[in-house]
Amino acid sequence: MSDNPKNKSTNTTHYAVEINNLVKTYSSSFKRKKFKAVDNVSLNISPGEVYGLIGPNGSGKSTTMKALLGLISPTSGHCKIFGCDSKRIDARSEIGFLPENPYFYKHQTAAETLKFYGKLCGIKSKALNERVDELLELVSLNHARNRRLAGYSKGMLQRVGLAQALIQNPQLVILDEPTAGVDPIGSREIRDLIFKLKEDGVTIFLCSHLLEQVQEVCDRVGIIFEGTLVNEGTLEQLTAIQNQQEIIIENADQGLLESISEIIQKHSSSGAKLISSNKPKSSLETLFINTAKSRQK
Repeated sequence: MSDNPKNKSTNTTHYAVEINNLVKTYSSSFKRKKFKAVDNVSLNISPGEVYGLIGPNGSGKSTTMKALLGLISPTSGHCKIFGCDSKRIDARSEIGFLPENPYFYKHQTAAETLKFYGKLCGIKSKALNERVDELLELVSLNHARNRRLAGYSKGMLQRVGLAQALIQNPQLVILDEPTAGVDPIGSREIRDLIFKLKEDGVTIFLCSHLLEQVQEVCDRVGIIFEGTLVNEGTLEQLTAIQNQQEIIIENADQGLLESISEIIQKHSSSGAKLISSNKPKSSLETLFINTAKSRQK
């Protein structure tokens, strides 16, 4: 198709997303105090990267996403999308967004829903029909394209939402709890779609409370707590246990295991060899819980 994202002009900016010193303050009726929903958050996402933002309810995840989408104005700081201020309308042409609870007209079919959003984006009829067919195939809903959404499961509705987010071939897709309320099979299908988008070079910014899923699909993760980004890095960096080291040995006999403290090279004649030497990993869930507990002290 002529509007395939691979055929778009390549943007020369370094980052797909830039959030610099973002602060969002709301007025509180309690003693006329100000409440900081987001407190000096900065993060960058490279083109083609899958970035996960995790945090408890009320931590500032949604506020950060809304500021990036231009739905709210920052108190201070700024957000950019491919080098363009996110408050500008033309910046939003690069974005596809799936909210946690997308709302659709239940009397419409999946095909009608996608055509409706495609027309809102200004896609012409012939190209739109081709795009609808392409997306329904991508999200495995072609068999139910003419079924009213009122009869769809939660997982099917989320896949319609993801197709809607992709209707204009965005370079950046923002997903807010993309598998919320979805069964394990539907969750796996959405995970596979995220992998497919990554293969196509699409940048993905997602927040999720399903930490196992985040650990599975994300290149980098940020942990936000009480409006502050308290930890960030690759999964390798975040889950490494710094004061421990693990050694994986191939073809080790019992005698070698009992004398593991000896130099491995002495046992090379038995076929033993060092496969890898790195830091053992905790889970992202353990890291998140420990971070939350430390912030509450």
